[in-house]
Amino acid sequence: MIETSIEAAVEAVSRIPVVPQILEVICRSTHMGFAVIARVTEEKWVACGVRDEIKFGLVPGGELKVDTTICHEIRQSGNAVVIDHVAKDEAYYQHATPAMYGFQSYISVPIILRNGNFFGTLCAIDPKPALLNTPEVIGMFNLFADLISFHLEAVEKIDSLEKQLQEEQEKAGQQKKLINKLINEKSAV
Repeated sequence: MIETSIEAAVEAVSRIPVVPQILEVICRSTHMGFAVIARVTEEKWVACGVRDEIKFGLVPGGELKVDTTICHEIRQSGNAVVIDHVAKDEAYYQHATPAMYGFQSYISVPIILRNGNFFGTLCAIDPKPALLNTPEVIGMFNLFADLISFHLEAVEKIDSLEKQLQEEQEKAGQQKKLINKLINEKSAV
């Protein structure tokens, strides 16, 4: 099971080599200036991977108060949220989050692990409206969220195998010492 600690999540995402490219493709293809992979729990929202072209100010490890985020709502519902233009969106034009963070366009999809657990979100924001509610953009975000989930599990598997290897190497070292001790004792007789 993937580590749930915030520090472990930030570290795991930093070990995924395609994250910078994913976030760049998101920004370029949507014309949005901020994209992030966030670990979202009941208590915390923490940026794990960031591309910030609008000087939003978050870096990996940076936090937002979780209950001020739409990602918190996504964690609860499990559903993506897509807003082309906050000022014209019936559901979000009076929502506190866009006003607090100064965005007019927003998209966020859940990152769900293979075991069904919610890891966090892949999202993008911009102070300008953007055309996001299309099958192409939503499909791209879902594909990238699945890819990130796959890589998180691969990182976990590598860590597990490295730990097993280390344990086996330690056992082999202990066995070698025991064999040498027995050989030395037999030679002394």
